[in-house]
Amino acid sequence: MANEYLLGKPETSVGQPFGEGVDVYKVKGKMFATLSLGKMGKGDGDKQDWWMNLKCDPEEAVMLRDIFPAVIPGYHMNKALWNTVILDGSIPPSEIERMIDNSFNLVVSKMTKKDQQSILVHL
Repeated sequence: MANEYLLGKPETSVGQPFGEGVDVYKVKGKMFATLSLGKMGKGDGDKQDWWMNLKCDPEEAVMLRDIFPAVIPGYHMNKALWNTVILDGSIPPSEIERMIDNSFNLVVSKMTKKDQQSILVHL
């Protein structure tokens, strides 16, 4: 579900610049999400949940960590600006989509007006 939703964002591409097992989602070359099976594609034994890193407003990042046990400070990321969302089924899909939307929109908001307009026309 997460992969399809991430790829459904306008101007999004996916690659593996950190190595096999870690998909990196970018909008116009700027990273807004990663997705891997377990910690950076390593997994933990028999329990194999997907881990997704998402950019986040610093205040909202802390609030989400307080609300959802499956949201932790960004694994291998700037912990003030990124959260790791463990996709273990405990967070409603609509909330995961909202977090993805926020990450995407945060990254787009830092782009030039021209780049923003080329993306926003698709939303």
